[in-house]
Amino acid sequence: MSETKTDPRVLRTRKLIMDSFIELSEKKEFKDITVKDITTEAVINRATFYYHFQDIYDLLEKVLSEVLLINLDYSVYENSEINEEAFVSIFKAITNFQKSLSNRCHRGYEDTIARIIKEQLELIFYKMLVKQHSTDDEKALRVAAVILSWGIYGASVEWRRNSKTIAPEDFIKSAIPYITNGINFTSK
Repeated sequence: MSETKTDPRVLRTRKLIMDSFIELSEKKEFKDITVKDITTEAVINRATFYYHFQDIYDLLEKVLSEVLLINLDYSVYENSEINEEAFVSIFKAITNFQKSLSNRCHRGYEDTIARIIKEQLELIFYKMLVKQHSTDDEKALRVAAVILSWGIYGASVEWRRNSKTIAPEDFIKSAIPYITNGINFTSK
């Protein structure tokens, strides 16, 4: 069975639509952007827009996912172990992604943004855990990936709220020994 390739024109048009949306989001709030604005900016018709995206919310989700993936550069983590360098790099990518959104379509879409970030982080952490730990307990690795993804996302939210004066890498580094070595409880 041969693999079908996507027509380069389709890929270019999809990118054109996404780029037009990003351009518009620098000038307008997301809630004020219409499909007509996007089609005018991209010089395409409505049918072309709807061929690529279900609606403007689908476009928002795809743009956010793609921008996040570019920030995360998954290829860097494919063969990595979960260690201090990986945590710092991932945390910096997430905080950079969130900073890039702060002037655009962040307000009112925190849930969508949070879900996209956590899903991508979960996938990255799961693949790293599988590479690092040979176990038949896939469920345990998936739970660990969820915990790590939510934890890193939560830390990025906390950094954004309260600690912008501290570099993201300095913010996360203090917690890494507890994450990577575990927390030992001693009874008194």
